[in-house]
Amino acid sequence: MGHNVNVPPTLTTKMTARNVSVFYGPKQALKNVSIDVSRENVTAFIGPSGCGKSTFLRCFNRMNDTVASARVEGEIALDGHDIYAADMDVVQLRARVGMVFQKPNPFPKSIYENIAYGPRIHGLARSKADFDVIVESALKRAGLWDEVKDRLGESGTAMSGGQQQRLCIARAIAVDPEVILMDEPCSALDPIATAKIEELIDDLRGRYAIVIVTHNMQQAARVSQKTAFFHLGTMVEYGDTSTIFTNPVEARTKDYITGRYG
Repeated sequence: MGHNVNVPPTLTTKMTARNVSVFYGPKQALKNVSIDVSRENVTAFIGPSGCGKSTFLRCFNRMNDTVASARVEGEIALDGHDIYAADMDVVQLRARVGMVFQKPNPFPKSIYENIAYGPRIHGLARSKADFDVIVESALKRAGLWDEVKDRLGESGTAMSGGQQQRLCIARAIAVDPEVILMDEPCSALDPIATAKIEELIDDLRGRYAIVIVTHNMQQAARVSQKTAFFHLGTMVEYGDTSTIFTNPVEARTKDYITGRYG
């Protein structure tokens, strides 16, 4: 039988969330959210402050474990394995599902050591030559190599904010993750640094499943292929980014996108 070239390849589902709810003490921050995250797409979570989008993002690598009052219900799976199962190694999980935070947070170490740190902990390299290759590769993928290759011994905290954020992305990439979570990665950056991060996200698409939380709707429209709109702890609508921004089904989505509230 002839191969039908018009059939689009099926997207590879990387992570799934089913009926996820999050409570901080008695307060429910997220209600019954289900979503599939594919490897090929950048998925954006948008919505007003306090709507639950960052809370949901933090469920994907169990960052909510660090909040004493937090309780997560429902199921989140990586390659079909429940990440909240008792036998899940959380350190390993966070290597596979990397996180880039709102405020760039390089370690107070050299640029080189910022990148080599994770691979060293996870035993991904032994010799100096191996580390050199990992460091160069991660910095190249993060679009930083040409800017920093002659000052790898300098402190990561001495760089500009935009460079620090790209260093944090390089640091996440260095342990060869499968998923990268980004929690408003550009909110502390100027427009030029923001454009560089957006270009970088575009370059990384397809190599990692990427989920980005953003307040900036133009940014979501530029970098993502799928968008989920959150409001008051619920996921109101989820679909192709182009549809969400031009032809949303839900009135609340339309109101938010056209600036009626937020």
